[in-house]
Amino acid sequence: MTARASRSVVDLYQRQGAAWAALRTTRLVEAKWLDRFCTLLPGGTAILDIGCGSGLPIARDLTRRGFDVTGVDAAETMLVLFRQNLPDMTAHRCDMRQLALGRRFAGLLAWDSFFHLSPDEQRGMFPRFAAHANPDAALMFTSGNAEGAAIGALEGEPLYHGSLDPEEYRTLLNANGFDVVAHLVEDPDSRNRTVWLARRHSAERD
Repeated sequence: MTARASRSVVDLYQRQGAAWAALRTTRLVEAKWLDRFCTLLPGGTAILDIGCGSGLPIARDLTRRGFDVTGVDAAETMLVLFRQNLPDMTAHRCDMRQLALGRRFAGLLAWDSFFHLSPDEQRGMFPRFAAHANPDAALMFTSGNAEGAAIGALEGEPLYHGSLDPEEYRTLLNANGFDVVAHLVEDPDSRNRTVWLARRHSAERD
C-alpha cells in the first residue's frame, strides 16, 4: 500500500466518521474478548485505545469497568465524537504509525484499527507497542488471516485492510517482548473477527 493509500483511510474516516459511528452501534460484539483482556489488568489501571474512534462502545465499557482510558485516532472527526461521548477521558490526534506518547500503559488495544495498515506498516508497529507497554501489559488487536490486502467499503467508498501471516505475528510479538495468550481465527461470536491477545514479558524476563 502506498503512502497515498494509507492517507486515504484516515481521510475516509474524517469524511464518514458520523456514518461509521451510526453503523458501529453500541452493541459489544467483542464483550468476551474485552473480558479476557481485562482479566490480565490490575483494576483501575491505564489503557491505551489505539484507533479509538468515537469511544463507543469499547472505551465507554472500559471506563465503566474502572479503567483510565486514553484514546488516540488520526481522524479529528472521530476524536470530536470521542470527546463528546467520554468528556472525562484523554484523547490525542495521532497517526498510530507515529505513536510516541512518552508513557507506558497496563493495556493496549487496537481493535478494528491496526488492520487498516499495510503489512510493512504493521511490522513497524510492534516496537511502538512495546515502547508503550508496562511489564505484564496486555495487548489485543484484530487482524486478517494471511498476508495480503483486502478492500472493504464504508458508505460506498473503498476501505483498505492489510494483514501479515499468523506465524509472522507470533514472531514479531515474541521479538518485541510479548507472549501470545490467545489467538482465534474468525471468531463467530465476534462477527468473524480474527483476534490476538498477548502479554508483555515481566521485568524479570526483560
